[in-house]
Amino acid sequence: MWTICGTLLLPSLLAGVGTVAMAVPPSKYVSKIQVIRNPVYPLDVVDTLEEATMPKVDEWVAMKIAAGTNNNCTLENAAVRREWSDLSEVQRQEYVAAVKCLMKLPPKADQERFPGALSRFDDFVAYHMTHAMQLHDNLHLFGAHKYFVWLYEKALRDECGYTGYQPYMNYDRYSNDPINSPLLNGNASSLGGNGVLEPTYKGVPQYGRTPNIIASGGGGGCVTEGPFSDMVVNLGPTTMSTGTNVPKNPRADGTGLNPRCLRRDVNRNAAMGATADRAFSLINDNMEMDGFYNQLLGTPPPKNDSYPWGIHTAGHYVAAVDPGGDPNTSPGDPIFYFHHGALDRLWWIWQMQNAEKRLNAIPFVNGTMPMPPMKHRRAADDPKDIIVDMEWLGPPIKLLETHEQLGGNGGAFCYVYV
Repeated sequence: MWTICGTLLLPSLLAGVGTVAMAVPPSKYVSKIQVIRNPVYPLDVVDTLEEATMPKVDEWVAMKIAAGTNNNCTLENAAVRREWSDLSEVQRQEYVAAVKCLMKLPPKADQERFPGALSRFDDFVAYHMTHAMQLHDNLHLFGAHKYFVWLYEKALRDECGYTGYQPYMNYDRYSNDPINSPLLNGNASSLGGNGVLEPTYKGVPQYGRTPNIIASGGGGGCVTEGPFSDMVVNLGPTTMSTGTNVPKNPRADGTGLNPRCLRRDVNRNAAMGATADRAFSLINDNMEMDGFYNQLLGTPPPKNDSYPWGIHTAGHYVAAVDPGGDPNTSPGDPIFYFHHGALDRLWWIWQMQNAEKRLNAIPFVNGTMPMPPMKHRRAADDPKDIIVDMEWLGPPIKLLETHEQLGGNGGAFCYVYV
């Protein structure tokens, strides 16, 4: 049994970083899961809060076990999703190999509807690009994306032999220098590097904010280093694309075949909008879901902030141009799943501060704040009746089943973050 302060010092964890190793601060709580930390990165305030939350998680699971509602999920058998830099180089390379495997498997999506979807990897892009509005409404942003990422993880494991679980990215570890981070430094155990300079790419406009643009980080063109330098992007772009000089899709909706390179702009200006102090404030300063949701989206725009994007937007543009910078096709860059894993983690930590009250909380359903004037936000639907249908990706499940990662979905959801 590992204590929460136990640290496994793997030399290969240090790849891509050159800081003096630091020990993880001790805690009295004895963890029921294996905790592995990269000693290069000291715990930030969110990491510390997560550790302090684990006794609450333990109590919550014990209560579910006593009530017979845990669906055989316990902390002892829960899967563990880890931060990318806490994985060894071998583990990182195994993950990359599984993603590339998924890019070679035949698709399940309807080929008449999605002629540009050539692989199982593209299946997920095709679903997201045609359900983007629903996936990002107030009902589905958290739960439906949890299910989406879980199905992707399941495909990696069941169809490509991946033995780990979907990693997440801790934005704060990389915010000051993302281009030299273990995630994006372009070596064999990364997700690839920056794109070449595209002079016409100026950044991502942020209307109503000051500054009003996430300025370019100096990339924007094709990725030429790392495991995905030879990646072929097939679907998109759509009218939501933020890239420049990207070949147009033969279909107006972006579903046609449009083979091209992966384009990125690894961007400090974006990453600095998702630092640990912002994430801690998101969790600690919002007692109600409405506030949590609004702050995550940067609504209203924060004042006197050099990076006022909101964590959701900031994370999407850490390395995004095409397809990652297009809200419809963003899962076409493998880094998408790290970002939404990170958001899922923040939501989970927030839920577990008061699980009985927060587990099934949905923004703007309880009427504590006025409804934003957006077509796809709905307050009248009864959450108990809402079904999340992933069509060709996985079977339909109830929305509230997506809210519980420790026994939800009939026990298929059984995982924690470290």
